[in-house]
Amino acid sequence: MENKHVGYLVLGIAIVLILIIFLFNNAVTEAVRSSCLIQHGDVESCEMYDSVNSQKYLALGIVGILLVIGFVLIFSKPIEKIIVKKIKEPKKKLNLEGLDSKEKQVIKILQNENGTIFQATLMEKLETGKVGITRLLDKLEAKQLIERKRRGMNNIVVLKD
Repeated sequence: MENKHVGYLVLGIAIVLILIIFLFNNAVTEAVRSSCLIQHGDVESCEMYDSVNSQKYLALGIVGILLVIGFVLIFSKPIEKIIVKKIKEPKKKLNLEGLDSKEKQVIKILQNENGTIFQATLMEKLETGKVGITRLLDKLEAKQLIERKRRGMNNIVVLKD
């Protein structure tokens, strides 16, 4: 929830509390007035009447603090979000000279698959056995064109940038 919405919520609660305080104060004042008239005959000399006023001012002071907090939340500047935009560098052209046809095929498959593929999937696409694909990928790794990463029981072949 944003600060502004919380501020409006606090202001609403403060206004409701002000209404409750005044209604309660009127009810208590009437009760004290009738009690003081019966006991003392005079409202001005009654000690309870003074305590009702002090309680009203204390409650209004607390609600005043709530109002200040509400206004601060409403008018405070929201936290700025920092957006970091990553600029993609243009892909470099790979030098495919010196590669045999199977190695070129692997690089093209990786480029078509956004640079990553499971080794087993690559093996199926090239219709090569485990040993053949391992040797082929070893050569490409030695030439620093690809990288193999272990993921559980599988390898992922990644085209290096």
